[in-house]
Amino acid sequence: MLHPRQIWVTLASVGIAIGMASGVQAAKMSIEPSHSTTQFQTIEQPLGLKVGVTLGGLTLIGLELWWFLFSKAKGQQAESIQGIQELTITVDGGYEPANVVVKSGQLVRLNFLRRDPNSCLEKVLLPEFHIIRQLPLNQVTAIEFTPNKPGRYLFTCGMNMFRGVVEVQR
Repeated sequence: MLHPRQIWVTLASVGIAIGMASGVQAAKMSIEPSHSTTQFQTIEQPLGLKVGVTLGGLTLIGLELWWFLFSKAKGQQAESIQGIQELTITVDGGYEPANVVVKSGQLVRLNFLRRDPNSCLEKVLLPEFHIIRQLPLNQVTAIEFTPNKPGRYLFTCGMNMFRGVVEVQR
């Protein structure tokens, strides 16, 4: 009785032999052009088709430019409650919102709610504030800090693949 492994080896060997034989046969075949020409031939297209293709191409270029240059998400303002600027950030395939706007000189509390089990999102880092926190799955983790000067401060996942920004304004 043949074992499954022997059957697979036999099938693979037959496949390789057939492939090599057909490759040799194809190499022996002479390639003769059916029609030889030394000049290019123009293909006339209707004017409407030319205009349509051109407009379609320009539209796609415009959409790409808009997407990469002008579709930046506006920052979400943190809500001030009893002198603490607070905002919840959902961690699910990235950070939402990814841009947070706060005022300088006031305590900020960012509540990270991790929904994504991806191991990359287990941590959040705010390097400028020397903060590294574990984010347990399906739990809210509060991170507090006080930004003293205006600027844009990056926060990232543990592998620096997902990013967000805390924009500190006066």
